[in-house]
Amino acid sequence: MSATTSTSSSPSNSAGAITDVAGIEVGHFSDTRRPTGCTVVMAREGAVAGVDVRGAAPGTRETDLLSPGNLVQQVHAVMLAGGSAWGLSAAEGAMRWLEERGIGMDVRFGTLPIVPAAVLFDLPMGDARIRPDAASGYAACDAASNAVPAEGNVGAGSGALVGKLFGVHRAMKGGIGTASVTVGGVTVGALIAVNSLGDVIDHNTAQPVAGARTEDGTALLDTRRALLRGELPKPLLAGTNTTLGVVATDAVLTKVQANRLANVAHDGLARAINPVHTMSDGDTLFALATGRVPLEGNAPGMTVLGTMAAEAVAIATLRAVHAAQSVTVGDLHIPSATDFAAARP
Repeated sequence: MSATTSTSSSPSNSAGAITDVAGIEVGHFSDTRRPTGCTVVMAREGAVAGVDVRGAAPGTRETDLLSPGNLVQQVHAVMLAGGSAWGLSAAEGAMRWLEERGIGMDVRFGTLPIVPAAVLFDLPMGDARIRPDAASGYAACDAASNAVPAEGNVGAGSGALVGKLFGVHRAMKGGIGTASVTVGGVTVGALIAVNSLGDVIDHNTAQPVAGARTEDGTALLDTRRALLRGELPKPLLAGTNTTLGVVATDAVLTKVQANRLANVAHDGLARAINPVHTMSDGDTLFALATGRVPLEGNAPGMTVLGTMAAEAVAIATLRAVHAAQSVTVGDLHIPSATDFAAARP
């Protein structure tokens, strides 16, 4: 196993990154034995948090405590992992890493780190008995920094695929991507691990850039139009997909506002993935507010913050597939969006 540091695997990131938000760090762990891994988004000083689960087949941990009416006010990290429900163990490693450094909630008898988590399904990619565990989560924390995170086939995006509605053999490589938007001195960033049942769409052109391919594998099918033509998808196992992400801001938010930000951020997924939030996806977005910038004077309000969050999510989703690289596991070859772009005249 190896830990991947948070150095961008892309030539540049003019779209910004979630680590542009003061107080946010990101670390990846990528398993060398098969394409899987986990990604931690850390707020050592604590962050007000919210969550919104839109997919019908989620695998999550500690999401109930983010409800505005519940006691806990801040979290210290969010863990995103492959490995389906087994991957939730990665959050235990993050808890241990944080506790060792005195980071967490004082509960009198100890320091308790609060680490919500969510997982995606990447088990078709190699030996399914290999999945992120507590050691993986600990390694991701060791790798965490405020540098621009690596994108593509790393961390929670290592084994991610997109466009599986007509079979995994016709899918393309997903991955992880990041972006940020700054307006009026306030920054909103996003980190998205894209493992969607549907296609990834360029929200600027409304055209698919990665997803289900035609039967001969040489072109994009366009899943939305294929379904509307009456083409029948393959039988699906519930929960075998899922797009996960974190949106973060340096604004001062309440828990109610953080939950609302997570809610509106899903608009970015809806622009960039089609179909999205399906019965076989567990699409989950967390929101973190580090509270460095008060929303007063000319600072943007919640309507603008929501617009920024949706934009950052859409850009990060698109970047995830543009940064992804093709992978071959056994007899299964999964091409990337870059492969298709290179093949065009």
